[in-house]
Amino acid sequence: MATESTNKMSAYMDNAASTRPDPRVVEAMTPYIGEIYANPSGLHSPGQRVKAAVEEARTQVAELIGAAPEEIIFTASGSEANNLAIKGLSAAKAKKGRHIVVSAIEHFSVLQAAKRLADDGWEVSYVPVDEDGLVDPGAVEAALREDTVLVSIMHANGEVGTIEPIPAIAKIVKERGIAFHTDAVATAGTIPVAVDELGVDALSLSANQFHGPAGAGALYVRKRTRLHPLIDGGIQEGGRRAGTENVAAIVGLGKAAELAKAEMAERSEKMAGLRDRLITGLTGAIDRSTLNGHPTERLPGNVHLRIEYIEGESMLIMLDMGGIAAASGSACTSRALKASHVLTAMGVPQEKIHGSLLFSLSRNNTQEEVDYVIKTLPPIVERLRAMSPLAHDAAAQGA
Repeated sequence: MATESTNKMSAYMDNAASTRPDPRVVEAMTPYIGEIYANPSGLHSPGQRVKAAVEEARTQVAELIGAAPEEIIFTASGSEANNLAIKGLSAAKAKKGRHIVVSAIEHFSVLQAAKRLADDGWEVSYVPVDEDGLVDPGAVEAALREDTVLVSIMHANGEVGTIEPIPAIAKIVKERGIAFHTDAVATAGTIPVAVDELGVDALSLSANQFHGPAGAGALYVRKRTRLHPLIDGGIQEGGRRAGTENVAAIVGLGKAAELAKAEMAERSEKMAGLRDRLITGLTGAIDRSTLNGHPTERLPGNVHLRIEYIEGESMLIMLDMGGIAAASGSACTSRALKASHVLTAMGVPQEKIHGSLLFSLSRNNTQEEVDYVIKTLPPIVERLRAMSPLAHDAAAQGA
């Protein structure tokens, strides 16, 4: 939230990387960090008390996405949930075929899991996207084969904000009897997500995207859908994920899910209003700036811009000096400073990709923070362009 420090406002707008845990979530977790410490596998009373807390959280997560509690598997992150889905669902159907389909803009936890399968002899087809980052259901259909056993298309891209037509894709995939997974880390807890309406067999989510703790995720797996575990050793999570549960994180995930379900409409409306104000303000004040992603089918808190003739890294550093936390892409690629695979797949020229900025909002952001960014960024752009050879060349050419 906005704070004053030496007369400089602070604005955290990197919520796609992680949101601030809700105080009510922290309160729910606190007893399980120290006071209540028994192993939920214990048959004694303390263990059963903890087991009950885990199962309550399972119900809360299930209710967020319209699932049954027994269809929820707790994981340590959205990335683990994606890995479990891609590798576990594929392995369970390996006798039928060894071909999977993913989109070109998936999170790296999906792409790298698919690559691992390819290294082991599987075949992977990558479905392209259009200039707005949308997957064409027809392109998914064209990629399907007799030996296809899994399709994974994300519900929304956390970098550019585009929401994908998952129900239409699911209909095509399910008609062929193929398992369908969606990475809903960017959407679950933020916009309505109902597994039956989406038509998916598996869905990944992460607590830190909707004001829960980092290190807590879940994978929904529809009843009677076979899944091979990644971690062997114990009977936890119905034998699908061995290991002593991180009870505090699971309780936090459950509480965050409960709050998100109750407050989603209010949160979303607020974020969408701030998002639109920020888009209008920045594109109106900065020439040669373009909104990336779909103009309307986008996440309520996502503002992803590309600003020509300057580097995103330089803008991020100067924004940070002004108390504004933003990003240049997904948290998994920003430190590597590589060209975004998402923007590349969308056909954005390489020289324009590196001038991209992501402002991701949460329910904690304010209009004052948005206006502060609108006031702060244009002078930064002007200053950097004054030092940019690319900007000088464009001016000389009358571009």
